[in-house]
Amino acid sequence: MKIGFIGLGIMGKPMAKNLLKAGYDVTVSTANKACGELVAAGAASASSAEIGEMCDVVLTMLPNSPQVKEVMLGEDGVGAHMCPGSVFIDMSSINPVASKEIAAELAKRGVEMLDAPVSGGEPKAIDGTLSFMVGGKQEVFDRFKELLGAMGSSVVRCGEVGAGNTTKLANQIIVACNIQALAEALTLAKRAGVDPELVFQAIRGGLAGSTVMEAKAPMMLSGNDKPGFKIDLHIKDLNNALDCAHSVGAPVPMTAAAQEVLQWLHAGGHGQEDHSAMVKYYSHLTGAELSE
Repeated sequence: MKIGFIGLGIMGKPMAKNLLKAGYDVTVSTANKACGELVAAGAASASSAEIGEMCDVVLTMLPNSPQVKEVMLGEDGVGAHMCPGSVFIDMSSINPVASKEIAAELAKRGVEMLDAPVSGGEPKAIDGTLSFMVGGKQEVFDRFKELLGAMGSSVVRCGEVGAGNTTKLANQIIVACNIQALAEALTLAKRAGVDPELVFQAIRGGLAGSTVMEAKAPMMLSGNDKPGFKIDLHIKDLNNALDCAHSVGAPVPMTAAAQEVLQWLHAGGHGQEDHSAMVKYYSHLTGAELSE
């Protein structure tokens, strides 16, 4: 099976490397800045059009809906070069409406699609323990579950095309609201004269404990804002969540509140920092620095 991989950023590059480590035949796009690094790791390289022509399955890991549409359906896009019976797996986090639109266009050409966004950020992309949320036909999912498993520890089919990205939006709502609550709680402790590190140690094993807390509390406490997942990307995901929620009539007031904090940080020049930097909003309001 020949695999084409387009999108070698913070997430895509380590994911492609894990496919190579698992012994897969991977071809990366010459348009990617990291192409040389992946070729040195064992990948082949080709133009996007050539990837469409020669690969059995094309994987993308791109920023948002417009980029995925342009790569796949734009003028001389990859989709125009894919053979009937080949498969497109989009691992980007995009609006589920866009996933359905792309799938419908590719179906006209005999190309199947899975939308398979991930959760876990850069650390889990590197160690191959991402969580995949997948939408698409059961038989297509069954064929490629093992492939996705080379990059993740959890691969779950959530329904038809679009269900993967709907699930990802739910995931991003929960993550954002957890980070905001954590920032509020640790700031409260600091203002009340209690060591936030001890608060973290005391509550991490109880009901409040979570994967989010384990990943983000140490970053807040040390002042580390190196991005595992950037604020600007989370803003993109919550914009998609708000759009989807409004279209289906789902109330999301907590999501809207978290988005306002993220937008404030973006306006202040923090958009390229990790989303744990939400704590800076509370530091600005209170003057309490957790990392002092």
